Amino acid sequence: MDTATLTAPVHTAPAPPRTRLDWLDNLRVALTVLVVVHHAAQPYGPADWWYVRDRPHSDALATLSAVNGTFFMSLFFFVSAVFVPGSYERRGGWQFLKGRLTRLGLPLVVGALTIVPGLMYSYYVHYRGYTPISYPRYFLDVYLGLGERPADWTGPSWPDLQFGHLWFIQNLLAYSVLYLLCRQAARLLHRRTKPAVSPLARTPGHRALIWLTIGLAIATFVVRLWYPLDSWVPVLDFLQVEPARLPQYATFFTLGVLAHRHGWLHRFDARVGWLWLTGSLAGMALLFAIGSNASCFGPGGFNAPSALWAAYESALCVGLCVGLLTLFREAVTGTNRLSRELSASAYTVYIIHLPLVVVLQYFLAGRGLSAAAAWGTLSAVAVPTAFLVSAGLRRLPGMRRVL
Repeated sequence: MDTATLTAPVHTAPAPPRTRLDWLDNLRVALTVLVVVHHAAQPYGPADWWYVRDRPHSDALATLSAVNGTFFMSLFFFVSAVFVPGSYERRGGWQFLKGRLTRLGLPLVVGALTIVPGLMYSYYVHYRGYTPISYPRYFLDVYLGLGERPADWTGPSWPDLQFGHLWFIQNLLAYSVLYLLCRQAARLLHRRTKPAVSPLARTPGHRALIWLTIGLAIATFVVRLWYPLDSWVPVLDFLQVEPARLPQYATFFTLGVLAHRHGWLHRFDARVGWLWLTGSLAGMALLFAIGSNASCFGPGGFNAPSALWAAYESALCVGLCVGLLTLFREAVTGTNRLSRELSASAYTVYIIHLPLVVVLQYFLAGRGLSAAAAWGTLSAVAVPTAFLVSAGLRRLPGMRRVL
């Protein structure tokens, strides 16, 4: 996730001086911590499939996971997309693609052949109830699917081959390739037509954000008529996609590119951001107040609960994304040696944190802890440990180019 700025083209608002966006780096670190904390809560709150199961349950952690799901990966796509145009401008098309394949593609492939099968093997051994098999046999027969599928296979899919939490890196790579294709097509188009003044140069305000929320709500509701939440599909038998959240992810990646192109990050009215942050925090408080009754919100289908949740989720997504961007731009701007180290390690933490989290979840099983205590203990250990391990990995020979 390279950090760079993009000089605004003709007919757009002038770009600010080329400076490193320390506040955006700080936000990226906070989002990375939130990812670790979110995965730490998975076995104790939501009813989603997870590598560890049959653990104490907490309605509050289920609500926390639901709230996180409304916005944090959309904001991750936005922040990542902000740095994409600058990388393209500095390197050119071919070097940009080469850099993306190195930075995103290589960890994706290595992780899918090491981290993810290790996690899936632990689930196979602990919960599937089959005769124990060696890891090499599992990898070939079950993970890659070269063996025969058992008649009583329990899923979540066959074969076990998947990208796990690396789906974000995979999708980000796909979006980066699409961005490259769009830039190349735009170059050809601009040779034949006179560039027009872009209506997107105007900084978004309340009206634009309301229309964004409405558009996301409609698109989300329509997609979920066929693909409910937590339903993953393989696109081209390779790309791991959750269609129920695709409108949000694709939209916020696009908005991240446009934000850098038109200087929105610097020119956005803080008063607008504070108001949306306040409203979204109130919306979060309402969800926690509802607690276990939040099941009235449907995951999909043509029904009122699904429509209500699509609207509510979209409003929280827009409000929290805009609000957190404003909060960090206005109040979390400091930088020092520690913050720079955390920022440099954030990407590696995302890649390597899950095995650490799952191992700790297995370790805490049967210790008599409540769901909240297990989650708190796990988060307090996993977050600093993941950053320390990442800092060490990045200092290995040749690792900085990739991690």
